[in-house]
Amino acid sequence: MTEDTLKTGTTTIGLKLKDGVILATDQRATMGNLIADNHCQKVFPIADNLGMTIAGGVGDAQLLIRYLQSEISIYKMKKGAPMSVQTAAVMIGNILRQGFYVAPLVGGYDATGGHIFSVDMAGGVLEDNYTSSGSGSVFALGALESAFKPNMTKDEGINCAITALNSSRRRDNYSGDGFLVSYIGPKGYEEIPREEIISRCEKMGFKYPN
Repeated sequence: MTEDTLKTGTTTIGLKLKDGVILATDQRATMGNLIADNHCQKVFPIADNLGMTIAGGVGDAQLLIRYLQSEISIYKMKKGAPMSVQTAAVMIGNILRQGFYVAPLVGGYDATGGHIFSVDMAGGVLEDNYTSSGSGSVFALGALESAFKPNMTKDEGINCAITALNSSRRRDNYSGDGFLVSYIGPKGYEEIPREEIISRCEKMGFKYPN
């Protein structure tokens, strides 16, 4: 992994809600000390009921997402049912052991409710109520410690994620340039519109980056 490799740097966040999950990220990609892209997509749907954030090498992450979308679609056709969140997380962990430079968060909604998992590059899979990864995670986790509460609503969860992203983008050089927030619940994967995120930032007294 060289210094001129395109990386997300990043802050990614996963939150478990009363009825679903939130996945959220910033939008900055870096190449060494260069800000290479300020509109980087770091949260993706990998099925109707599943989403994933990316932190690490952009090329590896894009390859991983394409592979997962294909494998999960095949699983659904064979089984006649959506893949559970835990099964998806374990599958991703097994793939990462082959050498991908990615540290994703996986979230989704299945028959047992909403779930958030972090997956490390050694294939370790951990479930939690809230978590963060990437270079800005230490700042995001500090904010989440006070902002997160169990059984939050969708509305509360979006605001909580924005609060944590705002903390990281103010303190981490490799995080910033916009926020992406997605909600996954009983009706599936939903991207929160940029205009709504900006409006929420203004109401909470945060300056939306760029």
